[in-house]
Amino acid sequence: MTTHACDLVLRGGRVLDPETGRDEVADVAVLDGTVVAVVAAGDCSEVHLVAHEEVDVSGAVVAPGWIDLHSHAQSVAGSRLQAHDGVTTALDLEAGTVEVERWYADVAAAGRAIGYGTSASWQISRMIHVGGIEVGGPEQALAFFGDQRWQAEARPEQTAALLARVEAELAQGALGVGMLQGYGPRIDPEEYLAVSRVAASAGVATFTHARDLVEQLPGVPVDGAEEIVRAAGETGVRAHYCHVNSSSSRLVDRVHRLIEASAAPVTTEAYPYGAGATPISADFLSPDRLARRGLTPSSLVYAPTGRRVADVAELLRLRAQDPGGIAIVHLLDEEVAADREVLDRCLTFPGTVVASDAMPLAWAAERSDPYAWPPPGGTPLHPRTAGTYSRFWRRYVRELGVVSPLEAVRRCSLGPARVLEPSAPAMRRKGRLQVGADADLVVLDLDRVTDRSTYADGTRTSTGYRLVVVDGTVVVRDDMLVLDALPGQAVRAG
Repeated sequence: MTTHACDLVLRGGRVLDPETGRDEVADVAVLDGTVVAVVAAGDCSEVHLVAHEEVDVSGAVVAPGWIDLHSHAQSVAGSRLQAHDGVTTALDLEAGTVEVERWYADVAAAGRAIGYGTSASWQISRMIHVGGIEVGGPEQALAFFGDQRWQAEARPEQTAALLARVEAELAQGALGVGMLQGYGPRIDPEEYLAVSRVAASAGVATFTHARDLVEQLPGVPVDGAEEIVRAAGETGVRAHYCHVNSSSSRLVDRVHRLIEASAAPVTTEAYPYGAGATPISADFLSPDRLARRGLTPSSLVYAPTGRRVADVAELLRLRAQDPGGIAIVHLLDEEVAADREVLDRCLTFPGTVVASDAMPLAWAAERSDPYAWPPPGGTPLHPRTAGTYSRFWRRYVRELGVVSPLEAVRRCSLGPARVLEPSAPAMRRKGRLQVGADADLVVLDLDRVTDRSTYADGTRTSTGYRLVVVDGTVVVRDDMLVLDALPGQAVRAG
């Protein structure tokens, strides 16, 4: 009999591996951050597993941890909140940053509960080279989202400098290019194509917040959905369409048809909430633009106070006084059946992966101590930061039964890994539960997993997780955070 000495053995859980289709009761063994054995129940092979820690997980699902391609909660606290939701890797790919090498070094020095990574930011590069705005990173950029300087027409030398910066950031290991086109909807579409060519040449994907659809902004230089599909077809870039639910809203069926009809390499993501969140100065939240989306000022909740915006006068005042202040934007009414059905179509569209668009926490204690925990109760933060994945499992797997557990793991784990693995070798070991895979694992109770975060209290942690394991280290045990566990590793391109 062969004896395997391990760090951790999970005994008797329902093991789900979306790549091989495995769905059976088995033991999972972990050593040095890697899965070293998966032994099916009743297997008569001469394998004996001996571990420093053994956990009986019978009756629970054991799966590769969730991979979030779209998280702006890039802090110690943010990583802890997402770990409670089963996330083992969270990447900021829609927005990204500049000075990528320094960003990775700073995050490594601070530590994270889960894996981390970033894209190169087209928007911040444009703020610097076209707008002349000195921006250090994504959180500082929030105050300038509505600033017209960076949205101005670029001179040829400015475009050249912007493209050179993006190329340099990719050379430092950025995972792709973050393209916030929705905040500069009138910018020349040729620039989007040029950036897409840079990304294609580097072998990485673009991650796009689409500019407006023609129904939302008549006269827009190009329909936002058509722009993404066109760029993928013309340049060969792998194009990821961010939060198709909030960008497309009730027009999502047209967007889905466009993607289905195209042979271009376009992937999509969605989150299971009817509201979005964004800086209140965003172009599409100006009073004259809201009606096109079927919204009024009272559709917006000003997050710092948790109150709905009363009228146009208050909206204009907030946009001027606090341009980086976050507004929660109620696009679809989750209490209305027709709106829920729109959201359901977004989440169940073939190939769509789950991504949270998690928001920064930034409460007072965190600003003075990055390791402060827990966040204060009653924090008006979009609940997607804390509850996206558990809400997806509760609604679509348990309540509606329209997504199987194996397919749910695919949408939360393997699907996101495959978006990145052509350019990020580390992702080829994630999203799977098999020998040689990274020991990023979730152990959850199907009949208990649920979100608890609300629009009024956006930091209430999800429940139903017996274990969340990152790089072989337990970070959540029986829904309780392990405070001294910061095992998250960097994910980089190349």
